[in-house]
Amino acid sequence: MTILTEPAPAKVNLTLRVVGRRPDGYHELESLVAFARLGDRLDFAPGEPLALEVAGPFAAAAGSLADNLVLKAARELAYRAGGLALGRFCLVKELPVAAGLGGGSADAAAALRLIARANALALDDARLAEAARATGADVPVCLDPRPRVMRGTGDVLSAPLDLPPLPAVLVNPGVPLATKDVFAAFAAGARSSSPAFDPAVLGARTLDAVLAALTGGTNDLQAPAIALCPAVAEVLAALAATPGCRLARMSGSGATCFGLYANDGAAEAAARSLAAAHPGWWVRATTLGSAGPTRATG
Repeated sequence: MTILTEPAPAKVNLTLRVVGRRPDGYHELESLVAFARLGDRLDFAPGEPLALEVAGPFAAAAGSLADNLVLKAARELAYRAGGLALGRFCLVKELPVAAGLGGGSADAAAALRLIARANALALDDARLAEAARATGADVPVCLDPRPRVMRGTGDVLSAPLDLPPLPAVLVNPGVPLATKDVFAAFAAGARSSSPAFDPAVLGARTLDAVLAALTGGTNDLQAPAIALCPAVAEVLAALAATPGCRLARMSGSGATCFGLYANDGAAEAAARSLAAAHPGWWVRATTLGSAGPTRATG
């Protein structure tokens, strides 16, 4: 039996602006996203009945199988492309759940890529993009995990951006934060006070230029997330205090935060010290940019 495998890399919101709220209740966002060289893993046995099993350290927190976005994505694609060979998925859940890392969306995107591989569908087949949009707001950007600016509800994507590898540490305090709760805590009708993100500010795309540009950004959901989960502030302070940290910020709706560093050595040293000081936290050193092989420590 042939088993196909796809990584489902963590999505990190380097910036996040809440631009407004639409009449249907959804928020319009603008976010510069990059992907980590770590994440979940999805295995696929094509030709079997559609099914899903979940393993890994965060399997118990992954919720009901019936609600899992992997199965939803598979069904959405099958609805649009009749006669597809589906199969059995096994998800190895390495990322914390409800953590602001787009884990469920990344898993769904990996499922779409696997079905495409098994059925000789091109990744730019419009039906994959349609299925991604129907599955969830963050699934389209995860379908081709490269740095981009995402706008709207996640449905408007820029062309891929050529960012240098960004040495980073990801930290989650072990407290889930529901996206809907964080948005509810965001002031009703409020808009971002920060200017629109222009990729031109990234300059020559060198590491120093990108780090300098990111310091002028923001995450509008960080303050409401801290109000709901004070541990986010503790994580940010701990990251900022590590030697060589150039920027500490929350990703997405939290509670995961990231620190950016000038080199891999500083990031790995920071991850070791944070993991030793806070054994209850999930701490990983990685590289942000386009998805690639895992280089996690901690």
